[in-house]
Amino acid sequence: MRGLKGKTAIVTGGAAGIGAAIVERFRAEGTNVVIFDLNGEKKVDITDYEAVKRAVDAAGPVDILVNNAGWDTFKPFLKTDQAFWQKIIALNLVGVLNMMHCVLPGMVARGGGKVVSVASDAGRVGSSGEAVYSACKGGIIALTKTLARELAKSNVRLNAVCPGMTETNLLAELMKGAGNPEKLADAYRRAVPVGRLGKPEDIPGAILFLASDDADFITGQTISVSGGLTMHG
Repeated sequence: MRGLKGKTAIVTGGAAGIGAAIVERFRAEGTNVVIFDLNGEKKVDITDYEAVKRAVDAAGPVDILVNNAGWDTFKPFLKTDQAFWQKIIALNLVGVLNMMHCVLPGMVARGGGKVVSVASDAGRVGSSGEAVYSACKGGIIALTKTLARELAKSNVRLNAVCPGMTETNLLAELMKGAGNPEKLADAYRRAVPVGRLGKPEDIPGAILFLASDDADFITGQTISVSGGLTMHG
């Protein structure tokens, strides 16, 4: 894709799952990738604003930001507590706010940049057992649209990608919380028009496109990569 070679991209949650697939694709395009993750060689806690600021400063000029890090577990809302809410909100929304606040000023100062945030179809249509997570992902979509408006004249483009259920270790752990993971996985497969759950390698194409020069006239958009599970006109 045009305009990715030689650029610098930060990918949060890039050590495993969808994040690792994103990193692999960027590197194949010749992009310099900096991984922010609690796992891996360089540990960065994106819920800690000062830690994020230090890590962003150390990364140098950033052309692309991919907000991918997140976490959840199935739990009916009325069986949750405030400690659970705060953990979900910190990992899935506050971390994105921290990254945006630390990376965007540099993009504005340098005359442009691309931000792609990994939200979720749960943030578009809701998902039983994921109330707080869905709220956070819906917040990411709204944040993306708002900042896309605010920063359009600064040549900063912001878009969101919403994966459907994707086969990762996180999904396996998530389904354990539902009590009957095999039955749940089969139900999701039957609900997806293409007949299967997503794989990590299904997601990076949309993200790299939105991060490339081919998407210079696209901003404030939300794209589902879910095998047709969610279809928005």
